[in-house]
This record gives sequence, structure tokens and C-alpha cells, in this order.
Amino acid sequence: MKNMILTAGLAFAAFSLFAQAPTKPAAPPIARLEKRGAATQLIVDGKPFLVLSGELANTASSNSEHMKVVWPTLANKARLNTVLTGVSWDWIEPEEGKYDFRFVDEAIANAQRYNVRIVWIYFASWKNGISSFAPVWVKANQERFPRAQIRNGKTIEVLSTLSENNVQADARVFAALMRHIREVDKTRRSIMVQVENEVGILGDSRDRSPLAEAAFTRRVPTELMDYLQKHKDALLPEFRKKWEAAGFKTSGLWEEVFGQGPGKADEIFMAWNYSTYINKVVQAGKKEYPLPMFVNAWIVQPEDKGPGDYPSGGPQDHMHDIWRAGAPALDMLCPDVYLPNFEEIVDRYSRSGNPLYVPESAGDLRGAANAFYTVGQRHGIGYSQFGIDSIARSAAGPNPAQPGAAQQPVEALPLSVAYETLSQLAPFILEHQSEDTIASVVVNPQKPDQSIRLGNYTLNAGLVRNRRNPTAIPDTTGYGIFMATGPDEYLMAGNNLQVTFTPSTPGPAFAGIARQEAGRFENGKWVLTRYLAGDDSVLRYDLGAAADAGQSGSGVRLSAGERAIQRVRVYRYR
Repeated sequence: MKNMILTAGLAFAAFSLFAQAPTKPAAPPIARLEKRGAATQLIVDGKPFLVLSGELANTASSNSEHMKVVWPTLANKARLNTVLTGVSWDWIEPEEGKYDFRFVDEAIANAQRYNVRIVWIYFASWKNGISSFAPVWVKANQERFPRAQIRNGKTIEVLSTLSENNVQADARVFAALMRHIREVDKTRRSIMVQVENEVGILGDSRDRSPLAEAAFTRRVPTELMDYLQKHKDALLPEFRKKWEAAGFKTSGLWEEVFGQGPGKADEIFMAWNYSTYINKVVQAGKKEYPLPMFVNAWIVQPEDKGPGDYPSGGPQDHMHDIWRAGAPALDMLCPDVYLPNFEEIVDRYSRSGNPLYVPESAGDLRGAANAFYTVGQRHGIGYSQFGIDSIARSAAGPNPAQPGAAQQPVEALPLSVAYETLSQLAPFILEHQSEDTIASVVVNPQKPDQSIRLGNYTLNAGLVRNRRNPTAIPDTTGYGIFMATGPDEYLMAGNNLQVTFTPSTPGPAFAGIARQEAGRFENGKWVLTRYLAGDDSVLRYDLGAAADAGQSGSGVRLSAGERAIQRVRVYRYR
């Protein structure tokens, strides 16, 4: 009995010690997209996350010495929280079946060290439509890995979408990459993956290789026709018109169903083959590690006369219905935008429930405005400047060689300043995205004023004017983001912008500023830096003309720096 009691006591003591032993903390959850109210948001570490990002030059991450300087600059001065970094098929599988992940491991280690996130750009079968990042054992074996051909039988340096060998080799290495990231990235630095880059065929409207010709002369796949019939009423108008013009046929050859020509059957055929190819690659990768995955599009340029001038078959917005049919494993179809009509382009990419992320765009003042518009007006998950590792490019905008492109401190660059503001506002932006109580505007000399209804008022936003000469238009870009925090209260931020209020509900016709505060957020808490009134709020001295226009003459001026973020309460009077 004595031995039994002793044994029981020892067992209890051992159990107690075991119960008190520290347990290894669970790994954070994998990043995912989630529909939250009016917005689809990226969930990171279990919480909504606003992606304030920059993309490295294509091969920057292969230069370890260069990146030793870049990483701390990006994290500490550029104010971004996410880095888009390339990883090449040639780098990770220089010999078939032999993997080298050292550049991947370096990026993960640096992301951990500097507390930033990673979006991987997988350069494999295509980059800007060309197969320049494929390894030499693929490039040099044309019999095994066939290429596309264009008119006159000319072979181009573009892997064919119609080859099973091509897609199987690509999918296999992508699966190996995602498996390695899952095993090495224990703190979940990786949050998304861009699969390939700006795909589509250049130089012709479609692939004319023997493999492609054989597929083009067969009937349109049943899977595509079933999808189009099922979603007929929800198709985007530009695609629906093409199908309608050919008679809304439900089966037949490509040219019978979609019409003959480059912008009809040819481009649709290529979109189907690119999307189904990439879908197989994505499925293989997600089987190993199911991060959100997207493709990016080379936007049709003003000088492009048709598909082939831009990558034919890529995820341009007029091909989105085909891409949704062919690549259901993808989470987003994203635009690379360098054209001046940014708002128009991202509006088109926000249709049909497509979550908006801009992986490549500008980093100048216009880029700062683009970032505000993306997350405010379009409920986007984030924005990214291209070439963020080049300080000269960051300072000068899209053309660092332009006259007068003197360098500025990184933290003073327009996008760095904008990211600093957006990072403070991120929790509120994400909350108001889901509640659909957020809006944003961009103004410039061509469009100096905009009005937008939010809450109980119409917000009249415009470029900051001279009080004595309010009709003179300054030559700059202004932007702002607005959140309705109560019936008569707003949280707002921006630069080069003035805002007045017009009531949009019954009651007294005039709106004035009841209280105006400038400040900042520290750990989500408002820190008041200045009460604003008087000269801070007067926008014009011609009060008679202001009254005739239904305005008080006072409002809000938003400017980078101390007045970038403001809390405003409005009142009404007769």
C-alpha cells in the first residue's frame, strides 16, 4: 500500500510539472481573403491588414549585398509594411530536380528581422509575356518544351500554353517553392503570391504553333461554354457584346462562337489557354501552401492597336470573364497601372466582386493619390510602387533621368509620407471599408473639384485655392480620404485638398465647422496636436459669393505634415 501511495504521488507530481511546462506558441494563421461586410479584406495573423507595399526591381533580390542596404531602408524610411520580391524559376531550379532556395531564405530572414511582410512574385513560364526567367534546361530543349509561334511560322521566346510538358514542369517547381515557404516561414511573413507576370502573347493575336492550331480548330471546351451560359446575365458588357454579336451560340468552333479576328476568337482562345495553364500551377502551389494568389495585367496602352501589341490573352479587364472561367483557383485579377487614368482603370478592375490590389504603379505625388483612392474609394486591400529599391526612381517618379530629379530623403518622398498617414489610419480604414462609410477623391488641374456624398453631407473637395482668388487653379495633385464616424462627424486625411460641406438631408441649408482638430494616432489612440479655427478654416473671403453657392466660406484644409489627419464636426444653420 505504501509503495502504491508513493507511486501515485510521483505520478501526480509528474503530471503537475507537465501541466506547468511552457507550451510552444502556435504559429499564426495563414493569410487569407475574407468578405467582411462591404469589402473583401486580407486577413493576416487573424486580423484585417492594409497592404502598404513596394515592389523590388525584378532581379534585385538576387543581389544579397544590394539588399543588405535596401531592407532597413524599406522598413524604417519608406514606411511600407510589405515587400513584393521576385523569385525566378531559373534561380530555384537551375538544374532539373535540384532546388536552390537561398534567395527565398534570405528574403524570409530579412522580412522577419525588419518586421515586414512578403508578397512573392513567381517569375516562371512568363514575365511580361516572354519566357526569360525559365531555366536553360527548359529554354534549350525546344522539342520537350515547345514554344509559341506567330504569323509566318516564326518561333518566339515564349513557352506555349498548349504543352503539357510546360505546365507540368512549371507546376512542379511552384509546388516545391510553396512547400519550402511553408516549412521555413514559421512566423508567416508571406501573405500572398503573384503567379507569373503580365502574361499573354506579343507579336500576334494568338499562338499559331502546331499544338495551338490543333486546339483552335477544335470546338470550344464544354467547361467554358457551361460557365458562360451559367453566368450569362452577370458577364461584363464588353465581353458579352462579342458573344452576342456572334449569336450567343452555346457550342461550336472558336470563330463560330466568338467571331473571327484578333480581338474576338483569337484573344479569347489565348485567354482560355493562359488561364487554364496558370490555374494548374496555382492548384499545385495551393495544395502545398494555400496563400492568396493573383495574376497581374499589362494594361492596354493608348498606342496599342490590338491584341499582340499588348499581351494577347492576358488578364486585361475585358477578358475577366474568361479568366474567371479558366482559373477559379486564383483569388484576384490585378492591374499594373502607369497610365494617367488610374481611377478609371481600377474602377474596371473592381467589378464583379474582384478584390482590388495594385501590385505595380507610381511612387510620386500621383502615386500617393493613387494609394488613397485604392483603399478609400475602391475598398482595395493595398497598393504598391514599382522599383522601390531604387532611391533615385523613388525620388524622381517614373523617370529618374528627367531634369531636376534630385534625390530626396526616402522618408520625405510623397508615397512614404502617404504611407505614414495610411498606416496610422489603417484600423479605421479597414473598419469603414467593411461598413461602407468611407470615400476618397483625387483632384488635379484637369479635374480640380469633386463632390461625393458621405453620411449626412455632400463633401465638396477641391485643390487648395488662394482665399483672395478662389477661381485660380494650382498646378498640383490633391487627394483625400474620408470616413463618416457619426451623424455630423468625420475623420479625414489628405494633401493639397480643401473640403466644404453641403447638407444632404432635410433641415437648415448651410453647414459650418463646429470643431476641427489636427492630430495623429499612436497605437490606435488619437493624439491631439492642434485645435484649428480662424485662419486655419477660412477658405475664401468673398462670403457673398460663397453664400450664393450655399457655402459658409469655411471648411477644412488638408496638407501633408501636421494637418494631414483631422477630426471634424459639422453643424447646420439657417
